[in-house]
Amino acid sequence: MPPYLAGRDEETGEFERLLEQDIILENMVLTGLRGVGKTVLLDTLKPLAMRTGWSWVGTDLSESTSVTENTIAVRLLTDLSVVTTSIVIDVHEMKRAGFKAPTEKTEINLSFAILSQVYENTPGLVADKLKTVLQFVWAYLAKQNRRGLIFAYDEAQNLSDHAEKNQYPLSLLLDVFQAIQKQNIPFMLALTGLPTLFPKLVEARTFSERMFRVIFLDKLDRMASRDAITKPIEDVNCPVKFGDESVDIISTISGGYPYFIQFICREVYDVFIQQIGSGTEPGVPVDEIIRKLDTDFFAGRWARATDRQRELLGVVARLESADSEFTVQEIVELSKEILEKPFSPSHTNQMLSSLSASGLVYKNRHGRYSFAVPLLGEYILRQIEQNT
Repeated sequence: MPPYLAGRDEETGEFERLLEQDIILENMVLTGLRGVGKTVLLDTLKPLAMRTGWSWVGTDLSESTSVTENTIAVRLLTDLSVVTTSIVIDVHEMKRAGFKAPTEKTEINLSFAILSQVYENTPGLVADKLKTVLQFVWAYLAKQNRRGLIFAYDEAQNLSDHAEKNQYPLSLLLDVFQAIQKQNIPFMLALTGLPTLFPKLVEARTFSERMFRVIFLDKLDRMASRDAITKPIEDVNCPVKFGDESVDIISTISGGYPYFIQFICREVYDVFIQQIGSGTEPGVPVDEIIRKLDTDFFAGRWARATDRQRELLGVVARLESADSEFTVQEIVELSKEILEKPFSPSHTNQMLSSLSASGLVYKNRHGRYSFAVPLLGEYILRQIEQNT
């Protein structure tokens, strides 16, 4: 967590608006490139929600979470039990509701084991079972004067359906929450992920367009970048201060991306401490920091690409629109000008699809592509320069 969260007041305010819903008509999708601070912001929203009477559960999602419909169901039950396990219910009340329960006790906690029993003893499909469990749980949460329950999942772009195996865990998640919310049960989804997340949700269920409020996190503007750099060291006891020139250099190198700001500030802070200790005039070692950033952040991602894919990415990096969006046609045209062996449209489409799968680019809903990694274009140009 950064010592100071800069430039996210508007996004925080939008989440606060969602918390005011009496009937859940909108869930949240928090999306953006790696390094823009999605996870940090999500962690910041949790105490905000809890202070206003909401309960909060969730975790990071991996590909294994959505292997089958049953695995996503187990994930939900596991997370739900974190909130329910402290709730004590009367066994006879549970039996009157038609559910099996241990007979040797008069009271039980709503543990994972009990939620699993309710799930297994409910007839129907996985969706029917999950809806019943969520309805059952809300009957008790409502008695505790809870505003509702937020299911918050990071790295949600890993969710997917598997039509070839007749398994639709992503669609199941969307169907279940839409059905529950129609019953005025205030269970809200807060999904965080890369820009591929929302198109994937819409592809699974078209009603997702109406179901989610998409909050796109972009890089920080100049003023917010300055705050992110200077606010954490405003303490009078801090041995380091950054002058305007140093702040401008850090802001420029980072491109306004919070991850890079933290990375660079940590390096500069350590260097300044050493320079001050040795009586040297403090200065930002730009080349050394960029080299370390290249090694620690970019190199591993660059290694995923084949030689031919790197050629294509080199073409993209030279486009005027490399930092925003680019098209297949733009890549094909420029490749004819700068490569001995240019790319055809079909080959470009094929390679962009592979690069999307490896997390280097992504396709937005308008059929255009963008780098999925911030400042990747500048890194690629540095690699080209080193190799010429």
